[in-house]
Amino acid sequence: MGSMAIVSQHAWVFNDTVGENIVFGLPFDESKYRAVLERCSLQRDLELLASSDLTQISEGGSNLSGGQKQRINLARAVYAEKDIFLLDDPLSAVDAQVARIIFSRCIKDKLNGKTILLVTHGIQVCIYSPHSIEHYG
Repeated sequence: MGSMAIVSQHAWVFNDTVGENIVFGLPFDESKYRAVLERCSLQRDLELLASSDLTQISEGGSNLSGGQKQRINLARAVYAEKDIFLLDDPLSAVDAQVARIIFSRCIKDKLNGKTILLVTHGIQVCIYSPHSIEHYG
């Protein structure tokens, strides 16, 4: 069956640094980590946070926006390099421009060749890439 990563619609973050929320106990690989930050559109956020990826996430992520939490949640899954990705509306908390970037750079490109189940209310995703996904509904 293969290994699986789940990105829930309600982003899950824990009380630790942004970096630890992404790496999640796996060995740290600088080049992979930087690539994941880029694919998940997190570089600008890290520039704005007081301590970049060493910023402590408060309990429940109250010091982050919904979009930041969701992109950290997605980055954790991508960094883990699983075979199967269950993505439950991972773009719902980001604006349309960021959603297009993440869909293109992360879901289409980085996860190319992986098994992906993407559930979304964003019809623009289906229109954006009709050959990548099947739309039912």
